[in-house]
Amino acid sequence: MAKNQKSISDEVCAYISKQKLLPIPVQTLNEEVEATRYFGGDLKEFIAAAKSLNAKSIFVETLYLEEDEFFYDSGIDDEEYLAMNGADSSCCCCCGDDCKCGCKDDKKASKKSKKEEDGVWLEPEDLDGLDLSLLKPEMVKYMDRIGESCGVRLTVPGVDHLEVEIFADWYDEFAELVDEASEIIEEDPVGALEDMQAAFEKAEEEAEAAEKAAKAADKAKGVKKIAAHPPKKTAKA
Repeated sequence: MAKNQKSISDEVCAYISKQKLLPIPVQTLNEEVEATRYFGGDLKEFIAAAKSLNAKSIFVETLYLEEDEFFYDSGIDDEEYLAMNGADSSCCCCCGDDCKCGCKDDKKASKKSKKEEDGVWLEPEDLDGLDLSLLKPEMVKYMDRIGESCGVRLTVPGVDHLEVEIFADWYDEFAELVDEASEIIEEDPVGALEDMQAAFEKAEEEAEAAEKAAKAADKAKGVKKIAAHPPKKTAKA
């Protein structure tokens, strides 16, 4: 970001001030304990709604581009994943830990038959944590922006918080790439994994070739330097 360029947070705060409202910078500590109503309009409409609610100020939380946004997230946590894949100790028939009905065996058999039928069987959540830029190389240019302000979360104070998130244009473009890469994984996890592996191997080969070229260039430079400055001959006695 240029030194004199305002961040999205600065621009939004300035706009709020012009609307005779006080922008109050805040940080979210625990989202789960707050009742929130998400606003569906744009910034101008949000300000109008805030005024209609007799708001005198607006909480402004600056949002930043985080490194983990470059990696796939299915939205399924570890506990859900284990439950979905029959790796937990729960019984689907609710007959307790000493299950006698064989429902767990049925679940495993079903998965096994599907694997045998399809050859390779993956769910999108199996690819959690993989680098999305392997599917969308255009994402790499945004890595320099990690830690940069990418948007703001605005909240009208009250019992039921009215909230909206406003993002910079460049972040919207980045988010679109994330969505596209995620859709590729969700539509065909196996194909996506193969494409990612191929892209990774290609990147490794290119990096190795670049390293060899750099070493060769350094070596050639050293040879030229020696040739240009040969050692002086010593006078014979």
